[in-house]
Amino acid sequence: MTTNGVAENDTGAMPVLAVGTTADIYLVDDERVLRRYRDGHDTAYEAALMRHAAEHGFPVPALYSSDGCDLVMERLHGPTLLQALAAGEFNLQDGADIMADLHHRLHAVPAPRGAVANDVVVHLNLHPGNIILSESHGPALVDWTNARLGSVDLDIAMSAIILGEVAADSNGDYSRAARAMLVAFLAVVSGNPLAQLDAAAALRLRDLTLVADEKTLIAPAAALVRRYSCDVIIGGDTGS
Repeated sequence: MTTNGVAENDTGAMPVLAVGTTADIYLVDDERVLRRYRDGHDTAYEAALMRHAAEHGFPVPALYSSDGCDLVMERLHGPTLLQALAAGEFNLQDGADIMADLHHRLHAVPAPRGAVANDVVVHLNLHPGNIILSESHGPALVDWTNARLGSVDLDIAMSAIILGEVAADSNGDYSRAARAMLVAFLAVVSGNPLAQLDAAAALRLRDLTLVADEKTLIAPAAALVRRYSCDVIIGGDTGS
């Protein structure tokens, strides 16, 4: 079996770029990477949503092929937003603005045919570690494993909770920065995360990639989101 010229058993000769929780990323060549899921699940739905977003101008890696558990995609050159923030190349307000802009652009993509009314493409894992500041696309969104059709508010609430988890970790090196970025994000993003906060927390708790210690941060993260959202005029031009 081959995937866009990549043989199924050729990964032994490919450098490993990253080892994720559920998938490994291999370097095919300077222009392509192979994402292979270790559980063997079919990538057809993920690929379809990536292609749909790309067709409507959303910044996502070009998808060359999908075959079973494999995705062959464009290799994006550039740091993640998380790396740029840690290096001081962007400030926290910049990071919040980039996250909010990607949400706005993604949710403006027309829903695929057959979608339920008011549903849009949602990523459900939009955070600084999944945003590549690419040379070709500018800020681009990767890791579409959790993507599906759903509500704008659910997608925003999930991003807020993920930031909140870092903010709620008192032993973490970035808790104070994450708290400030969460406040900034809630002030600029359009939508109402409180409307789907409980649903986002429940969905996050069902995430099999999280370990027990990570799951203990979800409730305090949701509490932070609720606290910092209370003074924000949702969908307006001003924040707290």
